[in-house]
Amino acid sequence: MSAAGWMLVAAPVAAFVLLTALLRPRAAGVVAPHRLGVVRAALLTGVFAVLTVEVLGALDALTLPAFALAWLLFVAGVAVAAGRRRGRDAVRPRTAAETRRAVLVGATVGGPTAQSPTGSGPTTGGPTADSPTGDPAAGSGAAQGPELPATVRAGVAALLAGWADRLTHLRRTATRGERLLAGTVLAVVLIELVVALLAEPNNFDSQTYHLPKVEHWVAQGSLEFWPTAIHRQVTIPPGAEYLLLHLRLFTGGDALHNLVQWAAGIGCLLAATRITAQLGGGRRAQLVTAFLVATTPMVALQATSTQTDLVAAAWAACAATLVLDGLRRRAGLADALALGAATGLTALTKTSGLIAVGPLLLLWGLAQLRLARRPAGAAPEDPTGVAPDRAGRASGGFSSDPTTGPTDRPGPTGARQVARTVGGSVLVLLVAATVVGPFLARETAEFGHPLGPPRLRESIPMERHDPAAVLVNALRIGHTAFDTPLAPLRAGTASAIMDGSRAVGVDPQDRAITFGREVFPVPAWYPDEDRVAFPLAGALALLGAVVALARPRRISAGRAGTLRAYAGVVVGAVVLHTAMIKWQPWGNRLLLYALVLAVPLAGLWVDAVLRRRAGAGRRSVAAGLVVTVLATSALAGVLALSYGFPRRLVGAGSVFTTGEWDTRFLRRPQWADEFRWAASAVRASDARRIGLVQQNDNWEYPWWLLLRDDDGRSPELVALQSVLPDRPPADPTSVDAIVCTGPRTGCARLVPAGWTIEYRDHVGYALPPTR
Repeated sequence: MSAAGWMLVAAPVAAFVLLTALLRPRAAGVVAPHRLGVVRAALLTGVFAVLTVEVLGALDALTLPAFALAWLLFVAGVAVAAGRRRGRDAVRPRTAAETRRAVLVGATVGGPTAQSPTGSGPTTGGPTADSPTGDPAAGSGAAQGPELPATVRAGVAALLAGWADRLTHLRRTATRGERLLAGTVLAVVLIELVVALLAEPNNFDSQTYHLPKVEHWVAQGSLEFWPTAIHRQVTIPPGAEYLLLHLRLFTGGDALHNLVQWAAGIGCLLAATRITAQLGGGRRAQLVTAFLVATTPMVALQATSTQTDLVAAAWAACAATLVLDGLRRRAGLADALALGAATGLTALTKTSGLIAVGPLLLLWGLAQLRLARRPAGAAPEDPTGVAPDRAGRASGGFSSDPTTGPTDRPGPTGARQVARTVGGSVLVLLVAATVVGPFLARETAEFGHPLGPPRLRESIPMERHDPAAVLVNALRIGHTAFDTPLAPLRAGTASAIMDGSRAVGVDPQDRAITFGREVFPVPAWYPDEDRVAFPLAGALALLGAVVALARPRRISAGRAGTLRAYAGVVVGAVVLHTAMIKWQPWGNRLLLYALVLAVPLAGLWVDAVLRRRAGAGRRSVAAGLVVTVLATSALAGVLALSYGFPRRLVGAGSVFTTGEWDTRFLRRPQWADEFRWAASAVRASDARRIGLVQQNDNWEYPWWLLLRDDDGRSPELVALQSVLPDRPPADPTSVDAIVCTGPRTGCARLVPAGWTIEYRDHVGYALPPTR
């Protein structure tokens, strides 16, 4: 990747860092304000990335110059806003923590610090010669609007200094167990980063439709649908691929594609731990939550891939933490905008995430209505029945400043407050529609339905909803999710489920509740990114949910109502999932959003077990069991990173010893040489327009890599088959060569007479007679 490419990749990172500092709330009583700043920054960055693709796609301008200009303008705008924010912050008194950070930032960026002229210590009494981020111009009242590089450096330094301060505090005050939990999480995240950077994209679905759709956008410069034999290239929501498109244009390849899911994994960690804090969990509960999320094999494996499940889980977790904020105080304008963004991004990435976000929005709306009906100035009452927030304030009206939170002044009451709440709810839906609406409009225009063609609508959703069928589907999904290496246990429970299914009159392999031609049961314990089970995290989350519903005060005495409401939503989402989504062998990854939302309940319950003051013997036994489970979870995470498939640290297929091309084909190593053989022959023929013959589950992405021009330009690949009724395939006689995957017979039917066909086991090509 060129130096210019690295600079362009740095633009979204710089914008995100500045937004994190800019959008962090300063109001007292906000739970985990730094993490809330990260959530808000991620949502705003994500929405900008999506809308940039939509707008430029509508203009047929999906090009590197257009994207570079958009990001540079965005960074400049954010930098100006950050500079003004620092100027406003300079006139208010600092807290002790901000003073320490100001000294750190001043040393980092080389500017003046808050020290006296003699260097004897911090000055006191009003604003100092520098802002809280170490910018002397802001503190002295100089003209605001610093140069862009200086603003970016100061913003990065401020963020790093803030987090360094918090990490220093953690190191000084944490117990040995807490340090172990935090160290494990950090180690796992860093190892995932190494794997994500070293491994080429090799996820099966990515070879079929995730990455080919990105290449189609680059090749045609727009989002217009194209003829294809793989309907998922145009029917599956493209939210994660929109993010990949930015990296593809900036780098000219896929070297950084895995980082999207890696960043989403970090987003899941931060959002889940903030949810734990909002539910009353202390530092240990939050660290346990992070530990369980990070060491879950499905999370560890997907964090290094180009799948999309972690991205969807991260957006859903952002929605959840924003909803919990709305249970305790009136939402402001910025809160509604952020919640709408989280909803839209979830829908645009994976519609199954709405199974959880929908009930969360309902809970938020009900809480806001109840808060709206409270008289202005009345003592704050949690709509879920728990104590007020830390600030002990009643808030009234909307605040347009995302950094200050709700205002302290009383707002209008009665009908006007209810009207504002209804307006805020409508705003949430409007923002979500702005994000996902353009894609749904294209789907409707192409297929007559926003959810795509009947083939898609009937393959994944349940086609039976009678209680017996839903029960059987739920049991099969649970069996796959909680699978273990114990084969007798797997076989015994599966047999019991199938016998019980027949007893209630449901065929356990009924196509109406089973995806495609798959057959239940399947082993799911092996650490494969597409299907690995999560028995430990799942079991702890289930126990936490049961206790949160039945006896919430045992695990969070101060937030019992909020905890019970949240647990009810999570359990309801899981029930809805089993009633709406057919069982399939890789269904565990479809549940990843629900797992991330449920793990905070596990963290709270584990922490409560460790806190219990029962008899010393009982407490010792309980603590021993918890430690054993956590140690086993850590082992599962380590094994997933070390030996997981299709990216691993050691053994055959290691990212350290396996070549680029072989890594891409670890799922199907027998195809690697066949693709190269066919591509070499086609390139030698100097073909410019190349026809594709393939089936719905064949790999298309290797052709985009192998047939790319020497200067990096995309090849002209056209489909000779199409499942889109209004987009006919290309005429075989209009191409210069044909490449095929799948059975030879399917290729031969489309090859013009007189052409030469060469075929191996899975891959072939056809060339016209030489002239």
